[in-house]
Amino acid sequence: MTKQISNADPCESLVGESSNPANVDPRVLYPSYKSFDEFVDVERLRSLDGYLRQRIKRHIAESDDPKFFTGPYTMLEGYAGRPGSRMIYLTESSLPDSYFDLDRTDIWRRSAAATEFALLMEFIETLPFSGTGRILIMYDDHPREVPAHRDHTETEILHDFIWFRTNQIKPFYMLNCETGEKKTVEGYSAWFDTVNQFHGSTAVSDLSFSFRVDGIFTEEFAARIPRPQINAASTPSYWASFNEQGNNDAKGSDNLY
Repeated sequence: MTKQISNADPCESLVGESSNPANVDPRVLYPSYKSFDEFVDVERLRSLDGYLRQRIKRHIAESDDPKFFTGPYTMLEGYAGRPGSRMIYLTESSLPDSYFDLDRTDIWRRSAAATEFALLMEFIETLPFSGTGRILIMYDDHPREVPAHRDHTETEILHDFIWFRTNQIKPFYMLNCETGEKKTVEGYSAWFDTVNQFHGSTAVSDLSFSFRVDGIFTEEFAARIPRPQINAASTPSYWASFNEQGNNDAKGSDNLY
């Protein structure tokens, strides 16, 4: 679903960076995401909903999980920080926190919490990764939005990751701050550009949760991905553009590596 946000100039209060967009392939459109529903076992994923809901509720009652941090690159000034949603780390790093280490498979090991979510970990083993880095559950049991934000600003850095969920309660969206256009994820899984567009979620009254797995895609899977000549971070949106044009496998692109 695509709609407009109400701000007349949504880039006016862009934090930390100029509102001028980086160069991308002309086929790339924002907001956008690449659905991964065709690559994951959606029925198995959905079957985990009650199992995961029960365990997350147990965490709410018994644990003091860390709060999610948007980072400094929020769309609106004053919104950067910790909005209240929380995280359960199913892997932990041997190094201090760095966003640019999320896909380093050599430094991430399963956390104690991973044993509580054994069926989820088994599902993750079916995803097209040759190795995994950070594995994270994000949840909130209060009606709080996650402000629109970017994860970083390095356009030539691309992370292999899959965002997914077991239900459609969480309204997760991508946003183009130049046009004000907002696109909500309609399915159960996605890969998206975290740099050249913003993303966030709107508040809901029910318990909402989602998952993100970072790592390295298998060689076989990576070979399917069309790659733009510029702005590596835009790769998910570049791939999505071929679906928009009715060319699902992107064969024939003159910009494939």
